[in-house]
Amino acid sequence: MPNKTLLTLSLLTVLTACQEQPPADSSQTSVAEPEVVVTDTAIPVSPLDANFKASAQVLFHARPHYATVLGVDEELAGGAYNHRLDDYSPESEAQMRNRMRQINAQLTTLETANKVDAANQLVMMNLNRYFSGHEDFDIGYIDLWMGLSPFVVNQINGPLIDVPNYMVSNQKINNLKDAEDYLARLDGYDAFLQGVMAKLSADTGKGWIPPKVIIEKTIAGLEAFIAPEVSEHPLYQQFEQQLNVLEGVSEEDKKRMVQEAATHIKDGVYSGYGLFIDAMNQLLPKATESSGIWAQPNGEAFYADAVKMLGDTDLTPEQIHNLGLSEVERISAEMDAILVANGHTDGTVGERMLAINDDPQFLYEDSEAGRAALIADLNRYIDEINVRMPEQFATKPPYEVEVRAFPKARQASAPGGMYSSPKLDGSQPGIYWINLRDIKANPKFDLKTLTYHEANPGHHWQVALNLAQDSLPMVRRIAPYNAYVEGWALYSELVAKEMGMYENDPYSDLGRLKAELFRAVRLVVDTGLHHKRWTREEAIEYMAGSTGTVESDVVAEIERYMVWPGQALGYKLGMIKLVELRDRARQALGERFDIKAFHDLVLLGGAVPMSVLEDKIEQWIADYPVSPVSQ
Repeated sequence: MPNKTLLTLSLLTVLTACQEQPPADSSQTSVAEPEVVVTDTAIPVSPLDANFKASAQVLFHARPHYATVLGVDEELAGGAYNHRLDDYSPESEAQMRNRMRQINAQLTTLETANKVDAANQLVMMNLNRYFSGHEDFDIGYIDLWMGLSPFVVNQINGPLIDVPNYMVSNQKINNLKDAEDYLARLDGYDAFLQGVMAKLSADTGKGWIPPKVIIEKTIAGLEAFIAPEVSEHPLYQQFEQQLNVLEGVSEEDKKRMVQEAATHIKDGVYSGYGLFIDAMNQLLPKATESSGIWAQPNGEAFYADAVKMLGDTDLTPEQIHNLGLSEVERISAEMDAILVANGHTDGTVGERMLAINDDPQFLYEDSEAGRAALIADLNRYIDEINVRMPEQFATKPPYEVEVRAFPKARQASAPGGMYSSPKLDGSQPGIYWINLRDIKANPKFDLKTLTYHEANPGHHWQVALNLAQDSLPMVRRIAPYNAYVEGWALYSELVAKEMGMYENDPYSDLGRLKAELFRAVRLVVDTGLHHKRWTREEAIEYMAGSTGTVESDVVAEIERYMVWPGQALGYKLGMIKLVELRDRARQALGERFDIKAFHDLVLLGGAVPMSVLEDKIEQWIADYPVSPVSQ
């Protein structure tokens, strides 16, 4: 049974956490010996491969839910993991970060024998830094997608959202042991939630409290998560549905295990989340009305590091803001030309896009049939571009992609679209998620572009190819570099345009430009919130007026940027760099330039910092054969 007393005591700690806290005992997390510690095993100073493996072991041991997502070998995850949940307690989080820094300290002492080793060493050290965060900030938690995330409990990501969602989406039950592992995870929710509560307590004690509106939205999301009857909850239904078709298990055992799952969800999950709702309500009076990370302790320095890590740029926030403004002006002019050519002349670009968005010809029916038709169209767009991919790409990923609607319990906090990785063994495809909470937020002219971004040639093509590079260290195969990954997905929208996928479809081309405009606006509002100290309302007004996006999406986006400082910068900055590098290579090579070879060069080496990619392409240009070589 869950230890409600311990979790309640953790809650009481949170409620007093804004009082003065004693300084952290650094002796608990410092590393005295030059060795990598993974679980209970010491790994001495060793060649590169052993250190690369140690990075993976540290990450997957700390984040067993993500080991399940990928289906990694138990040995690489530091032992069996499908029965375990993550530990986000301050001590465990500090230990993980220090271990990653320790591995980097070792890597700096090792010499490399060749260019491949040197490249792996450089990128792995950068990834270890990405997964350990800035040493000046022990708040938040390390997200294996975006690195240091400042608020362990918020409305859009974090352990309370991600761990159960991944259990529902990725934890497959193929035999009795799998079912027992699932139950063990449900039984472990009390300890898991205690760790999250302790981290929340430690962070709020240091003054890191989300803005008031974020806390309000977080409370609403937590309430929605535990609103269904237990038998209607995704955690229960996923288990029951998989168990019912399991062969070799008696009906009596199935009934017993389903009842056990219901008990764990009711007494562990629901009770624990209820305590988090209480904790967040108690934090409300202490929360700031300010919207930017600048209002947090040493928040300006935090944003500077976020810009560097997630924007992957040397530009200042002021320069990024001005770049965004100029890109908004350029893209708006292109949209205006298409609008005028199609008879839309009155109002701003944003106003005209909102008017088009209300046109019934572009809206799906607000019904189950309408939602099914939308998903069918997404699959059709994937099929159509797959036929054309060999025109631009020489290498195809070995994993398939599947379209799925977000579960209703997730819709309120989920983005409009999202991609999640396939399993290493191909037993689960890449998944292109679509949010159907507001059918009006998915006009038909937006969906080609969203599909090219999330599926092919965007996230799925890049992530799946990256995962398939088994010659790379495991951590490099899942490298989440924000500017590279999101920049590639936005670049893919342009590639689809160049392939002719919008030919004779001016409204879908408007949708493409609207999506690019959206990313340019992100440069403005992210720096506006966190550098120029805009209010949430100012950011919403600017984005809504500039893009013509429906209000529900604009509000969710701005609130997303409030808790993910810097993440929104990667899309446009990464795309700009990719286009710049392609243009540079095309100009230098002239008729010898091969777009397939260029795309292979970008993709098959895995996700890397943009400076590494730039050096790689410069070397490729210098070494390119004098005469064209067929690819």
